Amino acid sequence: MDNSPIIELKNFSIGLPKTMKYDNEKEMTTAICKENVEEAFLTKDGFIGDGVADLRYHGGPDRAVCVYPYEHYGLWEQEFNQVLPLSAFGENITVSNMQEGQVCIGDIYRLGDAVIQITQARVPCSTITKRLGLPLLLKRIVETGYTGYLCRVLEEGSVRHDSKITLLEKHPNQISVLYTNEVYFHETKNVEGIKQILEVLELAGDWQKKLTDRLEKLVP
Repeated sequence: MDNSPIIELKNFSIGLPKTMKYDNEKEMTTAICKENVEEAFLTKDGFIGDGVADLRYHGGPDRAVCVYPYEHYGLWEQEFNQVLPLSAFGENITVSNMQEGQVCIGDIYRLGDAVIQITQARVPCSTITKRLGLPLLLKRIVETGYTGYLCRVLEEGSVRHDSKITLLEKHPNQISVLYTNEVYFHETKNVEGIKQILEVLELAGDWQKKLTDRLEKLVP
């Protein structure tokens, strides 16, 4: 009998870059303000109708889908005494029972008719704090490792707001997203930790390069 917790899709959002006002009269172009949709087709490059403003840090095949755990909303709302909007972190899907400590790099899930694979933790940026008006939130996301994470698309397909998410395959190395955050952000000289992460060949190319460069500096 499978005793693993049931994963639930709590919110499904997409959106294209647009102008966002912050700090009273400042403006920036960002795709963080996504909107709920009933259905969208997921391609290898992301959802049709979804987009990113800065291709250096967002988007591409290794970062086609952004996921954020639903459980963190209650934590942040309590800590900052502020109700957060849906898709507050610019994620495409908000899910329960898929927190960073529960999922691993290389894990494969069915999402509606599509199949996705976790590739890396999401590296948070100041756009989140600008959108929500919470300057301390970015620091807390990094401290906790509650960053959310990104996925590549193994099989394209339609996704609905009420689609099921099911685990198809756990990666044998069992390197959780939370562990990668601990090494990436806090244990920056942890040679063994970096090696462990790099052994997961399904890791996003950008993280492979950054961690390989870091390792070469630590072990000349």
